[in-house]
Amino acid sequence: MKVLVTGGLGTVGKAVVTRLVAGGYAVRVIDRLPQASVEGAEYACCDIEDYPALRSQARDCDAVIHLAALPQPAMGRADEIYRINTAGTFNVFQAAAEQGIRRVVHASSINALGLYWGVQEVQPRYFPLDEDHPSWTTDAYSFSKWIVEDIGRYFWRREGISSVALRLPAVLPAQAHAHRAGQPNFAAQLIEHLLKMPDQERMEWLEARYRIFREIRRKRQMEDADFWSRVRDPDSPLDEAARLATVSKYNFWAVIDERDAAQAFEKALTASYEGSYPLHVQDRVNWTGVESELLLKLFFPEVTARKRPLVGAESLVSLEQARQLIGFEPEFSFA
Repeated sequence: MKVLVTGGLGTVGKAVVTRLVAGGYAVRVIDRLPQASVEGAEYACCDIEDYPALRSQARDCDAVIHLAALPQPAMGRADEIYRINTAGTFNVFQAAAEQGIRRVVHASSINALGLYWGVQEVQPRYFPLDEDHPSWTTDAYSFSKWIVEDIGRYFWRREGISSVALRLPAVLPAQAHAHRAGQPNFAAQLIEHLLKMPDQERMEWLEARYRIFREIRRKRQMEDADFWSRVRDPDSPLDEAARLATVSKYNFWAVIDERDAAQAFEKALTASYEGSYPLHVQDRVNWTGVESELLLKLFFPEVTARKRPLVGAESLVSLEQARQLIGFEPEFSFA
């Protein structure tokens, strides 16, 4: 099988290409760097917004893995993020259709739900989160990821292209395991500290940090690259405890090892299915290692609905559909 990989020089792209080459696939990588070499693969400089060039690169390929995109709101203006992510994805599918390709796997995001980057605070309706949960997007990046999933559905209806949009969380490098092993579990320490507080004091501590985060949302600071460069400054209003209770909260403490992300892309490439599907893929446990129901009790006390019981520290986001459709199972867990 010959696979076109767009954005193959990025973090996830490199992991995907490494896995595909090791698996014996013929791989053609495109990205915007004028000159690059990719071991075991072809490389061409090609912008997905240049449709004729993209269509030419899709020639004689059997499938496409599409990763070229702006990966968060601070990477550009709202119009740039929306245009590149959505029109670029449309171009990829259209090129695939014109070249007779009937399998595309592309990167969506856990943020297609709209619960993290947006300017409004929205609570989940239930846990564990899954592909049926409604979206409430109020930022260009998250909205673009919701739209690219609909682009996949459009091309299934129109052209019969089967596709999977992988809703990736934070993708961590393989080295993160060693780094984590050498550090104290700050999350567990903080949660232990919170549990020792009287209820009223704990509520006030959390509310003070939620208030800061709501103001950051209101001012749309998360869409500002300079804001993120200041977050770890000593004078930042978001200290490590506040980040855990706010930033990490709305990412649902979900992460994935880059090698498992690559596994998901390959399995979505080769699994037997027809149609277009968004799939959540992440580690099977939450990043903190703390029991999930305890996390929910502390940080989402108002969300009492459960689709099923959560066991131990299992992910707050369901893996069931990814397991059933493509056979995904994390191999490099942070458990």
